[in-house]
Amino acid sequence: MEFPKPIMRMSELMEMGFPEEYLLRAYRDKNQTFASKINPAKKNSPIVFDTEGLEKWWSRQISAQVRAMPRR
Repeated sequence: MEFPKPIMRMSELMEMGFPEEYLLRAYRDKNQTFASKINPAKKNSPIVFDTEGLEKWWSRQISAQVRAMPRR
């Protein structure tokens, strides 16, 4: 997938069609290094994503789901 910018806010990604729950799961993943708040000291600070890191995380999630599928 092509992203228009290298760093995008969560609201921009939601406008592209990503579900909010999915983006929050990516942000809360303990091993992620691609998402953070603009100002972590503020509770309502916007979350920004490095789109290259998000795409890598996304592909790893899909691979894990495929491996978990039962084989016949």
